[in-house]
Amino acid sequence: MCGIVGAVSFRDVTPMLIRGLKRLEYRGYDSAGLAVIGSSGLNVRRVKGKISELSDLISECPTSGLMGIAHT
Repeated sequence: MCGIVGAVSFRDVTPMLIRGLKRLEYRGYDSAGLAVIGSSGLNVRRVKGKISELSDLISECPTSGLMGIAHT
């Protein structure tokens, strides 16, 4: 089942989106991703697999912004 979370803030929303996805982790899913609008435009990160793999990808290839959406 799909889960979607969004955030708008005066600070970086990427950690908020990851926390939101982790709250939805009990649902069955096969991929996870997020899109964040930052100073360089739209940044997308997605993986096949678990939210922990998405967190690892963001650690390797960071993204930040004040507005974003994420899904499982």
